Amino acid sequence: MDVGLSVSERLAAELASLDIDRLPTAVVERARAILLDVTGLCVAARRQDYVQALVAACAGEDGPCTAIGHPGSYSAACAALINGTAAHGEDYDDTFEGGIVHSGAVVVAAALAVCERYGLDGRALLRGVVCGLEAMVRLSLVAPKLIHKAGFHPTSVIGAMGATAAAAGSLGLGREQIKDAFGVVGSFAGGLIEYLSDGSWTKRIHAGWAAQSGVRAALLGKHGFMGPRVVFEGVHGFFNGFAHTTSGNFDVLTEPFGERWHLLDIAFKPYACGTMAQPYADCARRLAAAGIRPEDVVDVVCDTAEGYVHRLWHPLDLKQRPPNAYAAKFSLPFLIAVAWVTGDVGLGAFTDERVRDPRLLALAGKVRYRVDPDDPYPKVLRGHMRVSLTDGRTIEERQPHLRGGTSEPLTSEELTQKFRSNCAFGGWTEASAAQLLHFCEQAFQGALDLRSARR
Repeated sequence: MDVGLSVSERLAAELASLDIDRLPTAVVERARAILLDVTGLCVAARRQDYVQALVAACAGEDGPCTAIGHPGSYSAACAALINGTAAHGEDYDDTFEGGIVHSGAVVVAAALAVCERYGLDGRALLRGVVCGLEAMVRLSLVAPKLIHKAGFHPTSVIGAMGATAAAAGSLGLGREQIKDAFGVVGSFAGGLIEYLSDGSWTKRIHAGWAAQSGVRAALLGKHGFMGPRVVFEGVHGFFNGFAHTTSGNFDVLTEPFGERWHLLDIAFKPYACGTMAQPYADCARRLAAAGIRPEDVVDVVCDTAEGYVHRLWHPLDLKQRPPNAYAAKFSLPFLIAVAWVTGDVGLGAFTDERVRDPRLLALAGKVRYRVDPDDPYPKVLRGHMRVSLTDGRTIEERQPHLRGGTSEPLTSEELTQKFRSNCAFGGWTEASAAQLLHFCEQAFQGALDLRSARR
C-alpha cells in the first residue's frame, strides 16, 4: 500500500476492499453473537425511563427504521440513537479486552439503521458490522488509557469512528468517501465522563450518539462532503484532541484486515455493571459461597490498577455511598457489597432501594483500595480482595481474568440464555423473543426485515 497515504486513507482502503465471502467462520459467528447480544439488550431496556425519554424526543421524526421494542418507525438517525443508547444503557453490553470500548451497541445500531433506511440486505449488514467492529477495536489500541485519562469516554469518541466504518461498510462506500466520512465525524465525536460524579444519564446516550453521528458522517462522505485526510494523526486531529498525543500505535490500525481479527477478542459480560468491576464481583460471590459473612468483616483491601481509580474508586466516600442506582454500577465498594450480600449482579441488581440498604452500605464502607503498579490493565482485567475478619483471619480472593473474555468465554448456550433473560426483563413473551432470535440467526442471509421487533 502507498506509504504516502494518511492513516484514514489506509484504513479506508482496507474497509472499502473487505470481501465478506472470504471472512473466517469465527468472524461471522462473532458478529452474529454480538447482533444477538445487542438486540436482546435493546429489548431489556425498552421500558426504562432514559429510553422512554429518547423515544419521546424522537417523536415525529418518522422513517423506515426500527427502534427495537417500540411501535412505529423512525428516521435512520433516531433509530441509531435509540438502539445504541438502549443497548449500552444498562452496562451489560460487550467489551473489548485491550482497549476497553463497547463496540457492539454502536456498530450494530448504525449498521441496522443504514440497512433499513436504504433497503439493504443481510450481506450488507454483515459487511457493516464487521467493518465497524474491527475498525473500532483497532482504534482503541492506538493510545490505550489516554482517552479516559483526558476525561472522555472511549466508547463515545472512538464509537463515532466505528459507527462511520459500519455505515460506510453497509453502504459499500469507496476509499475517498470513507476517508471524508472519517474526517467529518471527527468533528461530531464527543463524550465527557463527568457522569461519574453523580450517576446522571449521559454515559447511556454515548453509544447512541456515536451511532447516529456515524450514520450522518457516512452519508456526507458518500455525497462528497470533504473531511481532513489526517484526521487521526494530525496536530489538530482526533488523537491529539481526545488523547493528547499524535504518536499512538497507528500500525495496529492500518495493518491489513485478515492478518489478525481483533474483533475476536471482544468479550461478553456476565454481569450488568462496568467492565473493570466484573472480576471483583466474581471474588465477592466466591467469598459469600464460602460462608464468609459480611458482619464478620473488619476491612477489605482491593489491589487495583491506577486507571480504575478515577472511575471506580474516587472519591472513596462517594463510591461507598453512591447517590443512585446507576452510580452504583460504577462504584467498586458498593458493587462488591451487592455481589457479596445478594449474589445478584444482573439487570435487577442495582436499584434505588438497594442504594439505601443499611447492610450493603455497612459493607461498602469497609472496602478500600491499593494501587498495584504491576497491574496489566487494560490488556488483562483482573480482581483481588484481601479480607480481614473479626476472628483474626485474613482471606484473599483473586480473579485472574474477565469471565466472558478470551480466557473464559461464555458458551453459545449462555449467550442465548442471556438474550432470552434480557427479553423477559423487557416484558416480551417467549414467542416474541423467539422471533427476534430467529432474525439474528438468519440476519446475514437474504432480505433484512426487522418489523417483527416493533412492539
